[in-house]
Amino acid sequence: MISLNHNIYNLRRSGIRRYTNLARAVGGCVMLTIGEPDFDTPAPIKAAAGAALSQNRTHYAPNQGTAELCREIAAFESRRGLPTKAEEVLVTAGATEALFTALLGILNPGEEVIIPTPAFPLYESIVLMAGAKPVFLDTKPLVFQLTEEALAAAITPKTKAIVLNSPNNPTGAILSEKSLSAVKKAILGKDIFLICDNVYQGLSRESCPDLSLDGDLREQTLVCQSFSKPYAMTGWRVGYLRGPEYVMEKLLLLHAAQVAAIPTFLQDACVEALGVATTEMADTYARRREFVCRRLTEMGLSYPQPKGAFYIFPDISRFGLSDEDFCTQMIQSARVAAVPGSCFGCPGHIRISYCCSDELLAEGLNRVEAFLKSLEASVC
Repeated sequence: MISLNHNIYNLRRSGIRRYTNLARAVGGCVMLTIGEPDFDTPAPIKAAAGAALSQNRTHYAPNQGTAELCREIAAFESRRGLPTKAEEVLVTAGATEALFTALLGILNPGEEVIIPTPAFPLYESIVLMAGAKPVFLDTKPLVFQLTEEALAAAITPKTKAIVLNSPNNPTGAILSEKSLSAVKKAILGKDIFLICDNVYQGLSRESCPDLSLDGDLREQTLVCQSFSKPYAMTGWRVGYLRGPEYVMEKLLLLHAAQVAAIPTFLQDACVEALGVATTEMADTYARRREFVCRRLTEMGLSYPQPKGAFYIFPDISRFGLSDEDFCTQMIQSARVAAVPGSCFGCPGHIRISYCCSDELLAEGLNRVEAFLKSLEASVC
């Protein structure tokens, strides 16, 4: 048997997908696992794609992205608070490719990336594929925030980047101004990149401080963004990367070698998406968030306060089961599925996604409650 890239043997199958597939094998299971909006893509976006197809916008786009979409993304980012040029934008195959391009493009073997946990597992996978080392910074003792002391202990001469995701997957928590100030103090002027995974920012009704808008860190910051979450476009697979021009001109070469370019007619639809209001979706998630928080509190579960995204991360450690056993038993006996916190580097918790219909969400939480009562009864 011929050997492969030795880094690929360090990769693991997504725990999110694993538990979703386990649940699909159980008839009538309520799925609270996948973080995918239950909304359909808004009609104006679909219409723009259809119009582009009718106009034969089916030929290769420029590697960077169409000139119109790059300009519109730059204008969108500028309106957020940091003046941005089209040359600082790269259209990618979702935020996933943006993250791959950013991390593979900056990392050398043996360099380190600080990943505050709990965290989306893709970060670790990309770092390992680059032959670099993930350095996990446990934020649970810090009430899911960051401090100068914790960052100072994690940074070494080999540190090349820190990844921030706020609002966070899996907790829904938002990093405070104090946390972001600690990050800035730790990396400003050093040869350390700030990688901002901002895919959930468009879904928050709360104030969400954003270090990627800090002009002092402009030359060190790479922003990964997606059309998937805020515009309910998960299947379209379009996102973008924003960064300093001296970096982007090199990352463009890596992107071109991977995917050449994103389909032209999809980019035309994304131009339309940037003008679509996401208020209704964000309001719906906020309402569901309040409902889930109330129900879990009634069940006696504690959790970090979610303020964005569409996840909540209750602590289930008091039930005496590992989080993996807890989720497996809950699927098999209660027919409701969540994701173990250990998949995100934080055992003793489960991630519940509330981007499903109100009816399914209510039924799923009723089943969670019945499962908890069965566990409590077995202990007694």
